Amino acid sequence: MADHKKTLVIVESPTKAKTIHKYLGKDYIIASSMGHIIDLPKSRLAVDVNNDFKPEYIPIRGKAKLINDLKKKASEANNVLLATDPDREGEAISWHLSNVLKEKNPDIKRIEFHEITEDAIKEAVEKARDINMDLVNAQQARRILDRLVGYYLSPILWKKVKKGLSAGRVQSVALRVICEREKEIENFIPQEYWTLDALFEHHKQEFVASLVSENKNKIELKTKNDVDRVLKLIEGKPFTVSNVEQKERRRKPQPPYITSKLQQDAARRLGFSASKTMMVAQQLYEGVTISGEGQVGLITYMRTDSTRVAPAALASVREYLGKNFSKEYIPESPNFYPNKKGAQDAHEAIRPTNVFRTPESIKNDLTPDQYKLYSLIWKRFVSSQMTSEVSLVVTVTMNVEHFEFRATGSRVLFNGFTVIEKEESAEKKLLPPLDVGQVLIPKSFDPQQHFTSPPPRYNEASLVKFLEESGIGRPSTYAPTINTLLKRYYVTKRGKQLVPTVLGRLVNDIIVSYFESLINIDFTAKMEEKLDLIEEAHNDWVSMIKEFYEPFKLTVHHAEEHIEDMKNILDEETDLVCEKCGSKMVKRLGKYGFFLACSAFPKCSNAKPLPLGKCPKCGGDVIKRTSKRRGSFYACNRYPECDFATREQASEHACPKCGSLLFIRKIKKKGEMLVCLNEQCGYSVTLLDEDKTDAEAHVS
Repeated sequence: MADHKKTLVIVESPTKAKTIHKYLGKDYIIASSMGHIIDLPKSRLAVDVNNDFKPEYIPIRGKAKLINDLKKKASEANNVLLATDPDREGEAISWHLSNVLKEKNPDIKRIEFHEITEDAIKEAVEKARDINMDLVNAQQARRILDRLVGYYLSPILWKKVKKGLSAGRVQSVALRVICEREKEIENFIPQEYWTLDALFEHHKQEFVASLVSENKNKIELKTKNDVDRVLKLIEGKPFTVSNVEQKERRRKPQPPYITSKLQQDAARRLGFSASKTMMVAQQLYEGVTISGEGQVGLITYMRTDSTRVAPAALASVREYLGKNFSKEYIPESPNFYPNKKGAQDAHEAIRPTNVFRTPESIKNDLTPDQYKLYSLIWKRFVSSQMTSEVSLVVTVTMNVEHFEFRATGSRVLFNGFTVIEKEESAEKKLLPPLDVGQVLIPKSFDPQQHFTSPPPRYNEASLVKFLEESGIGRPSTYAPTINTLLKRYYVTKRGKQLVPTVLGRLVNDIIVSYFESLINIDFTAKMEEKLDLIEEAHNDWVSMIKEFYEPFKLTVHHAEEHIEDMKNILDEETDLVCEKCGSKMVKRLGKYGFFLACSAFPKCSNAKPLPLGKCPKCGGDVIKRTSKRRGSFYACNRYPECDFATREQASEHACPKCGSLLFIRKIKKKGEMLVCLNEQCGYSVTLLDEDKTDAEAHVS
């Protein structure tokens, strides 16, 4: 009797394969493609621009053995089910797999699920379908579009500036935004302004009222003279309560997470980079070993821009709330949240696959990072289906002469969804009871000088927010875009802030000067819309590429002819002398930033790391080092005479007390600090919040 043939199911990762296997049983063989198996070659354009932009795909280097293994498994199987991720990229991987395997087994179908649970997987198997070529074409169009931009622009940068540089549709827009913000900061001129508060005491309770208007018009205090004028008129005068207003304020819960919002909150609350957030979310989605359950997928698919929640999940969370909270916390009907304009509704919002699987109940089975992110997702989902927070807001208006002062206080009447989120209370100190007509004399006045601040630099969270709101890129592209900017040394991190490098600004200037239309925000957003239309079968991908390519080719030709050679523009001669040949050392840009090289190169190949600042231990130079065992770290250049070394990130600042290089230290609950590692000094400053511009702050 012949062996019973099994069904071959192909997923993208071994972790996902392990999770799925427990649900499908012995009649199924689960294999992994390890992502893409074929792609455009790196060594050439591989797009036939004269033949409807036909791509030339080849097996990815190192995957020949894997492909042969999948072919063997397909030939021995009864049928093949392709279970790659439920998005454009996943559909394209399934299409490539289908093309490779169909000679060995023509019975190939696509299955799609948005959470790795038993019900979802079994339902997907029952609803197996053909490859969706509209999804494939949308992915293919994006891939070819990015290949054309990269392969025409990057060589120009290589030829004119430096080898190893790159440009891209989304990447270059993101770089432009960061560079333009830096110019705004540099050109910003602070403007002086003042505020004036009055301190009162009533019923043994102090409260503050702020000056808001003069003769019913908004008042501006630009100088101390303006403040002195007001004080001269009101000091010693009685204040009369002219209005007492009480309002209930309802604060609704936030919708469950979409990708961009998860990246933003994980950055703000957990200090995660966008790429770290997606890596940990992928782990939670693909499956984690839970005590008593085995391998379990904990969240739904983590690349989505939809706030939609499945009816079964809504019923489940309302059941959870009913068992754990009183009825006041549960709305009469589920809360629904509208999607932003242009959102794809293919996937649900990011939510736990089982709301009864609380973070605390599985904490011991998760890594610290997994627990933190799962808690964030779980709390947001549960709270999204709860009632609003209700506060009483009291506003008191007080008049003196022709000036108006205002005081506000509030208290929470009902905490609603915040009982889950456990956010820091926004509650202000409640005002004492005051009545219209009541007269009070202030205890003192508090005039404060201020200066307007420049716009803040982007951090990962705010950049993702900008890209999302501008319709640039998609949930899957935000993290890779930021990583590319950092990898190319176009941007560096100063604390959490994204700061353009000299190289980044040079590349941006070139691209803006010669390819302005290509990296125009509106143009890039419209390209995303066109890709969406291809996915929805409303647009032809070849026509879309052709429409882009013809004017693009002319622009490239013009740039090649007119961009000046800038290969040595970033080199900077120093006063340092090469110890090998006596020539001057030059500050030169390499793959990982600036370094010192001999000006006599190639005759003399002497090169060494660039000194970053004074060693806090011996006064030598701190340099950045890299080792296979330790990775990147900072150490003294006088090693082994001086053994100073640290993995804390070097800043650009010198200690104002001893002159040593300051380092960035993460301190729980306090955030990031600049610290001096000189044991005899001990200086430290608190880095400003991520929404501030300057890295300097107040002395702690």
